[in-house]
Amino acid sequence: MTVLGIEDTGVWLAYVLSIAGAALCVGYGIVNWNKGEEPVKKEDVDWAKEEKAEVEDAV
Repeated sequence: MTVLGIEDTGVWLAYVLSIAGAALCVGYGIVNWNKGEEPVKKEDVDWAKEEKAEVEDAV
């Protein structure tokens, strides 16, 4: 079977899957384009302070 002049099914499938993957990535980007950042949690701030203190103590 020849599809667009490509006889090997594996090659045809690789082209189709790469185009489908690119379309999926573009769709995901469009859906998530203007989503805001998630709010900073208190435990994240505390962790960052602890890490900063450890780095400063090591120096």
